Amino acid sequence: MKKIFFIILFTTLFWNCKTGSSSSSITSKAKNNIQVDINLIDIKDDRVFVSVKLPKIHNNEIIYRLPKTIPGTYSEDNYGRYIEDLRAYDQNGMLLLVKKTDDNSWSISNAKTLDKITYWVNDTYDTEKGGGFGKEDIFSPAGSNIDAGKNVMLNTHCFVGYFSHLKAPAYNLTVTHPTDFFGATSMIDQDASATKDVFSTPNYEVLVENPIMYSKPNFTNFTVNGMEIQIAVYSPTGKYTAESITPAMKTMMTAQKTFLGNINTTKKYTVLLYLSTAKNDALGNGALEHPTATTVVFPESIAEEKLLLHMKDVVSHEFFHILTPLTVHSKEIQYFDFNAPKMSEHLWMYEGVTEYFSHLFQINQGLIDETEFYSRILEKIDDAKKMNDSMSFTKMSANVLKQPYKDQYLNVYQKGALIGMCIDIIIREKSNGQRGILDLMQKLSAEYGVSKAFDDKELFAKITKLTYPEVGDFLKKYVAGTTPIPYSSFLGKVGIATVIKKEPIYIFEKEGKQYIAKTYKEHEIIINSDRPLNVFFTHLGLKGGDIIVAINDKYYTPEKVDEILTDCKNWKENDPITIKIKRDKVEQTISGTVQLPKEDVEELKVLDPSKSKLKEAWLKG
Repeated sequence: MKKIFFIILFTTLFWNCKTGSSSSSITSKAKNNIQVDINLIDIKDDRVFVSVKLPKIHNNEIIYRLPKTIPGTYSEDNYGRYIEDLRAYDQNGMLLLVKKTDDNSWSISNAKTLDKITYWVNDTYDTEKGGGFGKEDIFSPAGSNIDAGKNVMLNTHCFVGYFSHLKAPAYNLTVTHPTDFFGATSMIDQDASATKDVFSTPNYEVLVENPIMYSKPNFTNFTVNGMEIQIAVYSPTGKYTAESITPAMKTMMTAQKTFLGNINTTKKYTVLLYLSTAKNDALGNGALEHPTATTVVFPESIAEEKLLLHMKDVVSHEFFHILTPLTVHSKEIQYFDFNAPKMSEHLWMYEGVTEYFSHLFQINQGLIDETEFYSRILEKIDDAKKMNDSMSFTKMSANVLKQPYKDQYLNVYQKGALIGMCIDIIIREKSNGQRGILDLMQKLSAEYGVSKAFDDKELFAKITKLTYPEVGDFLKKYVAGTTPIPYSSFLGKVGIATVIKKEPIYIFEKEGKQYIAKTYKEHEIIINSDRPLNVFFTHLGLKGGDIIVAINDKYYTPEKVDEILTDCKNWKENDPITIKIKRDKVEQTISGTVQLPKEDVEELKVLDPSKSKLKEAWLKG
């Protein structure tokens, strides 16, 4: 991420923040509400039946739409292509004329008599082909799963649309489900029955920001500084439970809340973790955030240590979105158009600062040490260099749905985070360590907040007013401008510089090519002769074409060649080693010591202790 793992890293989200509430006391009988019924009991061929009942319509024609784009995915996914057999009925149950006008829209004639529409919804997970992201795929955390009796990932934007001629009507959602299903969500169920959940939201925008995951109960609840946290897990084989995930999540989220201070925009936050199988299932691993929830997808086969590590990284990133863009956001986000969206210029803040915080809080709260933090910063610098470093970040952000800007989106997690770091260091330097970028975000939260949006063009001036002229100069030159950021200059302010060290590398492989191979004809393991050998081979006098028979008295066959690749990881510099080979069909034994191949590797280190006070304020302040 990287936030988008095994691809990396995407995700994440613009929020429509017309309201800070995820539910309301709207009654299900209100005449002007839209009533949506979703049936999870009678699932047919991985399809769910949906019925949408409308209030009185005063137009002759009305258009029903599923989203083309949802906040935060930065792609045109056309959720309407998963809708089948949409029908419209009048008050007498007679069919009305329906015409599909594009991938996501249905025009309904004689709409003054319209009573309800019905349709079937297909899921997205079992149609993924390209790794769950890009091309025709919908990024898995933004998609849907329909597996009767096992799991339904109900991202509401996949199942429910909106009407073009109705002004922000309230939505009442009723989900009928098997008795052994539990719906994990941040919304409040207003029905006490075992087979029906009823949710109310003040508008469509809030509805689509509240995903629900249905499966057999596998969840935990805990409270962190007044915020209720729910962790829900779907693990097909039962390999993972919410209880096994919760301790790491609780430690992390407690640290995040401590780092943020008194910022608390939501009372309940839900983490929905879907663990996929390898066949006909979700392929896009990562997360998608919402104001009060995060949907996460990883393969169930992942090792527990890696799962917890990835969960810590992706969930911490998503959780920090409660600061921006949930609390601090532009009008483009507050008034998001699901079928003709306009993008904000400030992805550097929504995604970049959020990503920066997801690492800064860990060093700030003692979850990682300085070496690990510097390693992450250096990795982002290296990854950012691979992108277009002279492209205006604000221009890329505003045009992120189209080329060539779309291909630069991933830089929001690299250069975007580094922009946040540089601003943080400038503020620390100018304030003598007393304030940083978190202080800036807190002031912006107080200035704007959930219900007040800023104009895109006014943000830089506002930030400059709240901080220092040097911050405004940085934003103009390096964020709006096309000048690459001299990271060494900013890191030097806190006494950190890049140094080169020799680092051992893999013995038997370089740049994806192995130095040894299996020969099927002779059934042997041979040292390749098509490339220069590294110091491990040359130090021992090995040559291309030599046949490896045994190493340290362990005999290897082509079927066991992978064991060599594993065993060598335990060899240390100058360890004694004995290799039995065949050269020109003559067997011989070579004895010597292990010399590990090395390459120059950059690392960030503290080289100016006189700046330690400012460095400590930056990392621990």
